[in-house]
Amino acid sequence: MSVATGPLFAFDNSFVRELEGLYEPWQAAPASVPRMLLLNEPLAIELGVDPAALSAPDGVAVLAGNLAPDGASPVAQAYSGHQFGGFSPRLGDGRALLLGEVLDMHGRRRDLHLKGSGRTPFARGGDGRAAVGPMLREYVIGEAMHALGIPTTRALAVVATGDQVAREAMLPGAVLTRVAASHLRVGTFQYAAAHDDPALVRRLADHAIARHHPAAGEADDPYLALFEAVVEKQASLIARWMLVGFVHGVMNTDNMTISGETIDYGPCAFMDAYDPATVFSSIDHGGRYAYGNQPPVAQWNLARLAEALLPLIDAQETAIEVATEVLRSFPERYDAHLGRGLRAKLGLTGDVGEDEALIDDLLGLLQAQQIDFTSLFRALSASLRGDAERARSLFSEPEAFDGWSQRWRTALSAQAFDPQAIADAMDRVNPVYIARNHHVEEALTMASTGDLDPLRRLLDVLARPFDERPGLEAYAAPAPPSFGEYRTFCGT
Repeated sequence: MSVATGPLFAFDNSFVRELEGLYEPWQAAPASVPRMLLLNEPLAIELGVDPAALSAPDGVAVLAGNLAPDGASPVAQAYSGHQFGGFSPRLGDGRALLLGEVLDMHGRRRDLHLKGSGRTPFARGGDGRAAVGPMLREYVIGEAMHALGIPTTRALAVVATGDQVAREAMLPGAVLTRVAASHLRVGTFQYAAAHDDPALVRRLADHAIARHHPAAGEADDPYLALFEAVVEKQASLIARWMLVGFVHGVMNTDNMTISGETIDYGPCAFMDAYDPATVFSSIDHGGRYAYGNQPPVAQWNLARLAEALLPLIDAQETAIEVATEVLRSFPERYDAHLGRGLRAKLGLTGDVGEDEALIDDLLGLLQAQQIDFTSLFRALSASLRGDAERARSLFSEPEAFDGWSQRWRTALSAQAFDPQAIADAMDRVNPVYIARNHHVEEALTMASTGDLDPLRRLLDVLARPFDERPGLEAYAAPAPPSFGEYRTFCGT
């Protein structure tokens, strides 16, 4: 990797400065013929970078890993992880590099991270490469989540490498540039703890507090406060996933961030028909990471973080007790976030207890009659505007829904009932458009032939998920029966 001339990014690399022992300095493998496929121009501007400079040959070379920008300190990050419940003490960035950190236009510190940039010391036998399809998919899903208001890593660019990647077939290669609040994970703490280095765990915790949870640093027990802050962030994040029918698919501890951002869009997908047992990942045979299992899995992952932090907690004689108390608060925190979100989706502002049975009964109806989750909630606001048939027509046995609908309207009438205002509020939280699996796959198939127009159209639709627009009805519809059972893959 040669060095670029002139500054492209203004780097300030605190991870490398402060956390020696959690990375290996490394260089990307060169791409043969780098070519820009997608550039996230609004994100580039947010980072304080000229999109034209990124699109120029030197910019593309940087994003492909061929040039190291001035100020970069490329490293492969070390972390451990429980993968489907089994602990791997040494995972790390097997095909990725942290280029460095920049302060964006809002003063927020952001990681720039190359994915698919070649083998590293953590490659574990892999080739270190990534294929175009999975990298474009990560770009699309990340942008969809961002537009939905869900904390997420995002893609700055996808660059074709001009090289082939050997999977079940030979596929065109690509490098994705990921932007994140950081790449600190539960697995990062596990790695430090597993290597029996209390000083490293403390440095990591201090770094995480300063970077993501500064209020914890003012607490009487800052490391317990750090744990509580992460528990709260994850309770909020998982609830947001559930409210839009998102299934992450690979909730290993190395894929849970300390910042509370969604990371690693491998075998993820959005649920059509409501079913808590929904699984998309081809390797999740037991349903460990099914839609309905995401909250308890998150709590399980957080228990692993607690184990790593225990030696730092001030009250050593009661460290397990106080950490367990915080951990046990996760379901209550999650239920509070989910409950508020579901009530907002239904336009309800009343007492939580009064709404609980109404919400549970609706979800039971959706599961029993296999109703599309996204379509139903959006259709309910239409019924407040006089189009009751839009929601009713989704049910094969609408009589049960009629009874529920009457109860819902009675609950609304107990509030300050302005149907138009309630419908408008519901439309602000119930999307019309999500990254429907059949549209994503269709766009990626076309992209593999060199036609990126369907992907760009899809991105345009997903950028405004709450605004119903004429001519886009097909993007709001669930997959047709001919699409069949959907399975996703990690893309490795």
